[in-house]
Amino acid sequence: QVQFVESGGGLVQPGGSLRLSCAASGSSFGVYFMAWYRQAPGKQRELVASISSVGITWHADSVRGRFTISRDNAKNTVYLQMNSLKPEDTAIYYCNRIPVVGSWGQGTRVTVSS
Repeated sequence: QVQFVESGGGLVQPGGSLRLSCAASGSSFGVYFMAWYRQAPGKQRELVASISSVGITWHADSVRGRFTISRDNAKNTVYLQMNSLKPEDTAIYYCNRIPVVGSWGQGTRVTVSS
């Protein structure tokens, strides 16, 4: 069963940057749509960004222009570069495929606060 291990979160001041990484197990990573999701306290999990097998990307309106999703198929890894972070970006960030498959990883916590 495919598994996802997210890393790279932390505490950052507003306006700061973080780069999240997600390592996926299993074969044929390169053929799947991958995505980053987040769940803020008291809110439902939401889709933040996605990337197709050939690198076509989509970003939610709330993060477009600030976040960039990318992937390295040779490393079975997807990244999320987050710039100009805002307090409302505070959440646990998860990666998974589109459509979602298997169990969610533990996520990586991002806290944006001064």
